[in-house]
Amino acid sequence: MKTRKLNTIEVSEIGMGCMGFSHGYGKVPEEAYSIEAIQKAHDFGCTFFDTAESYGQEMFFAGHNEQLVGKAVESFRYDVVLATKFHLHNDDFENGANLYDSICRHLDQSLKNLRTDYVDLYYLHRINEQVPIEDIAEVMGRLIKEGVIRGWGLSQVSVDTLGKAQKITPLSAVQNLYSMLERDCEKEIFPYCIEKNIGVVPFSPIASGFLSGKVTIDTKFEGDDVRKFVPQLSQENIKSNQPILDILSRFSREKNATNSQISLAWMLHKYPNAVPIPGSKNQERILENLGAWNVALTDDEFHDLETALDGCTVYGHRGYVESEQSSFGNHWAKK
Repeated sequence: MKTRKLNTIEVSEIGMGCMGFSHGYGKVPEEAYSIEAIQKAHDFGCTFFDTAESYGQEMFFAGHNEQLVGKAVESFRYDVVLATKFHLHNDDFENGANLYDSICRHLDQSLKNLRTDYVDLYYLHRINEQVPIEDIAEVMGRLIKEGVIRGWGLSQVSVDTLGKAQKITPLSAVQNLYSMLERDCEKEIFPYCIEKNIGVVPFSPIASGFLSGKVTIDTKFEGDDVRKFVPQLSQENIKSNQPILDILSRFSREKNATNSQISLAWMLHKYPNAVPIPGSKNQERILENLGAWNVALTDDEFHDLETALDGCTVYGHRGYVESEQSSFGNHWAKK
């Protein structure tokens, strides 16, 4: 698979979101199946795996997903890039704990879970409005110097927040919601990140499965499946957003590809610093998504696709700026 750079960190141009093996998409697979899926992705050419300390809260325990990923990649850990995320809760600062010590406690547990002595990319999962982002950036710079992380990132943030952090310690990546249905990042995030050599790592790049065409008004989301709360996946909005699927289907027929692959190829063609991390718990879907790197759109095809998409109205807009105060504990904070 071709590679891209998240600042100085080289990764496969499509990564793998691993959350679904622990929670968030209904019944989870058996551990052996999940480990095999991650290893098959690596064999296919994926070198970028994304997890978080909080993945596993409901079905299992916080840290479950990190432990699963750590076990799966242990034999080839130094050949891949591991990204994980931490939250800063207000109770992290009880008993006079300082910011550096609080973040180190989170990082130390993630290192144990991942069976490694460093994390390649360490994200603040959601902004804590009680903690200045500049202070967090200073700690991240210290951790980079200490060699326990290679780079750092932010998730679900505005360009203003990025700018404040970038001035203190340059970022490797920002992980925001971005897809054909959620294009707000095109206005400021992508231009700023291209200028500053920051990678953009879109999560939910297939719009929680909608763009695959496999989610219909008859699809039932059960258990802890967060898609029950995704605006575009209400029955009304599935119907209203059908024109976008029709466009994708036309291009997928012409390119002998799947809808999902076209949506990822569109993203890769559009931005040289985009590294999407589609998430799935199904081995076949995982390899299908990774195969999008081999679906190349010509400039004319890309222009036709862009023009068609620009003519569509998107129903069920979600947006990408979130903080722990507004979102932690609800369904969005789990991704």
